[in-house]
Amino acid sequence: MLNRPFAKTKKIIIGLVGEIACGKGAAVDYLVKKYKAGSYRYSSILRDILDRIYEKQTRENLTNLSDWLRKKFGQDILSKTLARDMEKNKNKLIVFDGIRRLPELNIFKKIPGFILVRIVGDPKIRYERFIKRNENPGDNKKTYQRFLRDLKGLSDYEIPKVMKQADFEINNDGVLKELHKQVDQIILNG
Repeated sequence: MLNRPFAKTKKIIIGLVGEIACGKGAAVDYLVKKYKAGSYRYSSILRDILDRIYEKQTRENLTNLSDWLRKKFGQDILSKTLARDMEKNKNKLIVFDGIRRLPELNIFKKIPGFILVRIVGDPKIRYERFIKRNENPGDNKKTYQRFLRDLKGLSDYEIPKVMKQADFEINNDGVLKELHKQVDQIILNG
């Protein structure tokens, strides 16, 4: 199925990994806007399913669905799905975020043109961003302690292992302009 992905086209595929609210979404938005990148998120698959079965898109539901899919169809099921979607994408630059596990990463490591970028940030800064963005219902009510506990949850515990495999690192403790500058450096030098 994925033995010869993207064989006829040369694409750059940037996978982003990082802990909650590190700036993956901001990096994706910038790459889409400035470089016209095609973009994907692991959570989009899960959100599509939750919408289809008329369930709320809470972090708990996303995590439970993700865990069930991985148990039922393999730890790399979401990566296989994204890779097939990306194969159909005509863009020469593709970016996606949400890699959480090594089996997911291994699917993309086989694809020519793939690079992994880790985004890091101070937990307190990330918590403030997390509360402000309120991506999922109830996020803005989480305590800092609960935020830190979530980092060790079943869906996030392997992220540090994946981050160690990265080709590049972006530190997102600063302002958006600094994040953009680091993304540009990767595009220019990567």
